Parts: sequence; structure tokens; C-alpha cells
Amino acid sequence: MFLIERNCEVTGRTGRPYDRSPGGAYCIAIWQNVLYPTDMASHRRNAAQVMRSGPVHYRARGASLGLTTLSTDDLIHAVQRGFPFKSLETFSAETGFAPAKVASLVGIPERTLARRKSTGRLSPDESERLLRISSIFEKALALFEGSVEETLEWLTQPKKALGDKVPMDYSRSELGAREVENLIGRLEHGVFT
Repeated sequence: MFLIERNCEVTGRTGRPYDRSPGGAYCIAIWQNVLYPTDMASHRRNAAQVMRSGPVHYRARGASLGLTTLSTDDLIHAVQRGFPFKSLETFSAETGFAPAKVASLVGIPERTLARRKSTGRLSPDESERLLRISSIFEKALALFEGSVEETLEWLTQPKKALGDKVPMDYSRSELGAREVENLIGRLEHGVFT
């Protein structure tokens, strides 16, 4: 794979141009000038380790859930089948949110969460909502250049542009998530509202 740069200078942890991930896998910049390592195993650590070890970048949508699918068709199929419960736990570890908080954002009641854990699979609707909040997290992470700590601070503080609502809470609905994505897009382009 080749490194694709669009209007940005991409550098690794050493400050040199970034052409390989720390694990040795080649990287590719996709989705709005973001560098995503192809080696997902290097990103399966808890949030505290991620915050200390430097920037985190995901290669594809849903990567913060531990999903390795690259095509939209594969992602749609995975949502329709229902994600494995492990994807909720992976997202919890990547973000530092407690599993109960993630379940709350996705709209899974406590007792249902226990049932999902025992069956090992989320419903298609729950999977779609989990994918929605993971996409918001991934886009916000790209905005903050891989800083999980700054991303979480931004996602958990009220924003005037959202009517003084918290972005993660606002993202519980599809319409709210689109507004948060629009806000992230405006911030990326320097439009401070």
C-alpha cells in the first residue's frame, strides 16, 4: 500500500514522514486526511494506555469496535446479523467509557445488556446505534489528530452549536449524530460556530 497525503503533512511518532505503523504495517491515509494503520492488533489496548502512548488512528469505519471489515457491503451485512457483544466491550476499552455508559448511549437497558452478554450478540438495531456512536468517536478523534484524551473531553462537554447539549448524548439519535458530524466538519474547515 502507498501513503496518500492530501493537503497535510503526515508524520509518525518520531516526527519523520509516516510510511509504516509502529507494528511495521504500511499505512494509508483515507477519509479526510486521516492516517489509519492497517495493523489493528496494535490498537486493542485499554484507553489509559492509548492516552499515554500517543495518537490513535483508525483505518476504517467501525475499527474502534474491533471490526475488520473494509467494504460498506460487509459492514451492512455485519449490522444486519448483529455485532458480537465483544464489539461493545472493545469500544468501551478504546474510549474509556464504562460498558454500562456505552450501553446507555446505544439504548440498551441494563437487563437487556446482561442478556446480550450471555448470548454474545447484539441485535441489528443495537449494532447500528453502536456503529453510529463509534463513527462519531472516530471522526472526532480524527479532528483531534488521534488524541483520545482531547476527543473524550470534547465529546463529553456541552457545545453551544448543539444547543448546549453533550455531543455523545446528542448522537443517540440519527438526526443528532448528523448534527454532531456537521459540527465536526465545520471545525475541520475552520468554521467556528
